[in-house]
Amino acid sequence: MKCYSIGEVAAKFNIPESTLRYYEKQGLLPLIERDEAGRRLFSEDQVALLATVICLKTTHMPISGIKQYMDWFVEGDSTVDLRLEMMRNHKHKVLDEISLMTESLKRIDEKIERYTNRTQERNNN
Repeated sequence: MKCYSIGEVAAKFNIPESTLRYYEKQGLLPLIERDEAGRRLFSEDQVALLATVICLKTTHMPISGIKQYMDWFVEGDSTVDLRLEMMRNHKHKVLDEISLMTESLKRIDEKIERYTNRTQERNNN
């Protein structure tokens, strides 16, 4: 199985290596292996888990929630129901945030239109 260095993984996700080290320290990347020199090795499975961590972080799940998810993931199939409930709850929070952002974007568009009209009126006079 192909393994990737921390630098390769950081480049793939366009994040600093320090972020990966932080995620590991926080328990968000629990199964990282190391080579004989102590360098982190990321398997394809680890890269997929990291993609999940980044997705959850991007959608504003707190570190503590991501850690809980990873702990349940490591525990295995006995926690599938817990993970499912967590993902459903998180989805609702994300949808609520999208709704709020959509409403806010409408207000921003209104301001842009108002200022565009004022600028055009000023230039026509």
